[in-house]
Amino acid sequence: MTTITVARKGGQVAIAADSLVTFGETRLSHGYEANDKLFRVGASWFGLAGTTAHFSVLRRALSSLPADELRLNSRDEVFDTFLRLHPKLKENFFLNPKEEDADPYESSQFVMLIANASGIYGVYSYREVFEFDRFWAIGSGRTYALGAMHASWEGKRSAKDIADIGVRAGCEFDKSSGLPVKLHTVKLSTQL
Repeated sequence: MTTITVARKGGQVAIAADSLVTFGETRLSHGYEANDKLFRVGASWFGLAGTTAHFSVLRRALSSLPADELRLNSRDEVFDTFLRLHPKLKENFFLNPKEEDADPYESSQFVMLIANASGIYGVYSYREVFEFDRFWAIGSGRTYALGAMHASWEGKRSAKDIADIGVRAGCEFDKSSGLPVKLHTVKLSTQL
């Protein structure tokens, strides 16, 4: 699957991802395809875990939202944006929202991290939104990434360093994550 990390420290946020795509037992490493798991829409960086179909769909769906509907500067704004996006995913991109019969809500079928000047957020399949104060990780390498980021948090490391360390740990120990690391940083805003 993947290892994607976000970190917030010292007036900066960072988002990082590995570059390996897998198809069952087949590995498609960076040298064979661009494998960029991070994309930018407006002033926000997005990282996704799950099926590769999500990348094209979400990049296109988010880019098609009018500026007044693509608001991602707080936990509530992120929730409202993805609530508005869900019917569009079903209608325009043929999203199958069903996971289990007993599910309380329709699923959007994705797990993502967002980094922007207002902070770092996680969005999960039922449009649950988390705002992280320090760091977080998603994907099959997340446990390795979380451990590495936790161990490296103290001291003079930057958000960029911590996000990078997390992805590198995922690449070292998770069979479905691979180098190189792709990483982007954003300066936190004091005005939001």
